[in-house]
Amino acid sequence: MTQVHKSLPMAGLIAVLAISISACSKPDQASSGSEQASTTSDQVSSTTDQTKPSGYPARNAQGHPDIQGTWDFRTLTPLERPKELGDKAQFSAEEAEAFRQRAIAINDTDNKKDLDLPAEYDVEVPYNNFWLDYGTAMNDDQRTSLIVDPPNGRLPELTPEALAGMKKALLRNPPVREFVSIGLTTFRPAGPEKLGLSERCMVGFNAGPPLIPSAYNNNLRIVQAPDHVLLFTEMIHDARIVTMDDRARLPAEIEKWSGESRGHWEGDTLVVETTNFTDKTPTFQLPLDLTDPTMNGTVGSGRNLHLVERFTRTSESQLIYEYTVTDPTTFTKPFTVAIPMRATEDQIFEYACHEGNHAMAGMLKGARTLEKEEAKAAL
Repeated sequence: MTQVHKSLPMAGLIAVLAISISACSKPDQASSGSEQASTTSDQVSSTTDQTKPSGYPARNAQGHPDIQGTWDFRTLTPLERPKELGDKAQFSAEEAEAFRQRAIAINDTDNKKDLDLPAEYDVEVPYNNFWLDYGTAMNDDQRTSLIVDPPNGRLPELTPEALAGMKKALLRNPPVREFVSIGLTTFRPAGPEKLGLSERCMVGFNAGPPLIPSAYNNNLRIVQAPDHVLLFTEMIHDARIVTMDDRARLPAEIEKWSGESRGHWEGDTLVVETTNFTDKTPTFQLPLDLTDPTMNGTVGSGRNLHLVERFTRTSESQLIYEYTVTDPTTFTKPFTVAIPMRATEDQIFEYACHEGNHAMAGMLKGARTLEKEEAKAAL
């Protein structure tokens, strides 16, 4: 059964993705290639590096940098560089402020009167600003994208196999790798396996791996032990244990929702390599494309994903999180994202998704009710 998509849901709920195709600079403001700023992670932290005190960073009992704590990865910097910006890698201060103000306005779900949206959107997407926490700041480096490679700041082209998979995903046949089911008009899920992974509380929005800033719960807690590192995301309260010793890896046939993570230190950088993702998860969640509804959703299969994450503490208050996604069956080449995280004293609260997932029963009961009404009308 082919699904029919409505107009895209209220931009406010998913504006963190919509920002990636919004531009505050006019196309003629894009700089030439000679003016393009460096897009390496080294440049992300270059300003902080110049002010490091002697003996920095602080080290734990094993002699490794102490990266423990809670880290906030909220940002209004878009994942992809807006197409209108061409090869412009950095905003000017004025452009960054204009983009920031525009992003805040887009994210404001309490200020949508001028959009003349149907009332049903308030039912499907009943979130006001009280529940959302995108943040209000751009990254200090004023980059125009979180993607630092390719140099154009955008995701690589999808392979023919990935494009075919996106069309097949519309059938919603298990394994369903989409995160949500918003915007489907003829969708009557027979059971929970037909619903999105986040609707089922299996994986969650920004929780990854890899991490992607989103609408709320943009916090990561890191705990270090001699032979393990714990990466605990507030979203879906997912606890990923990174093994730091040289024990044998799991065989390829043993797959996990968040993969198997192995870590090692390269100088002062923690490098985490993750494989053995289950085929039930996607390779990546695409940013929202308002110009082409067919290019939204998830792509690829986690089974083909090779993920390398790098954590580098550059100051008492900043940790650079960088990751490289490699999946030749989905993207024509690897890509790298760099996100500066900020230290926070805020408390992480339990995200009791399964315990509070009352909507699951409601969605399935609603589907059965609609089927009965449709059958009665057909008599």
